[in-house]
Amino acid sequence: MEWRWLPEEIVYSGRELRSHWIAETAGLEGDALIAFVGPCNVAVEHLVDLEDARRGVGISAAQMLHFIAEHFDTDLATAVLRQRLLVCLAAEMLSAASVCQLRRDGDDLFVGERKLSVSIATTSPVSALIHLGLNIDPAGAPVPAVGLAELGISAPVLAQQVMTAYAAELQSCQAACAKVREVS
Repeated sequence: MEWRWLPEEIVYSGRELRSHWIAETAGLEGDALIAFVGPCNVAVEHLVDLEDARRGVGISAAQMLHFIAEHFDTDLATAVLRQRLLVCLAAEMLSAASVCQLRRDGDDLFVGERKLSVSIATTSPVSALIHLGLNIDPAGAPVPAVGLAELGISAPVLAQQVMTAYAAELQSCQAACAKVREVS
């Protein structure tokens, strides 16, 4: 899996969660993961999460660290497991770098009762897509939230660590699949 840090600021509106956006934006074709910093402003009509859409409130934050992954298979259950893996790896890196009490609940990360992340997995006709956003500056968030800035975490450093770990885990999974024999 290829991955890349994008140094330019990109506003995440939800429309970026689509097939081949990574190829168009970063030039990475095939399974890929990118990270970038930018505001988050997802209007209700661009929400993928049906529960969030029913609430009628979009997702916003002044600044987030965004991860977008694309895998060229379309199994939603596998996409959700990969999403959870990405969230767990981010939690692992954050726990190692911070003194805060981080808690994971499904695909969400919290510090105390304040939300640190947003995340979704979905599929298109050609690929599975994952977005993970970690607040840097949560101003404008529709819920009580915390950000990486308050925790003293560098977004570019964290992004590199998470992307390296995610690619390594996927490579390790492929190696594990290749070393077993069939059973009857």
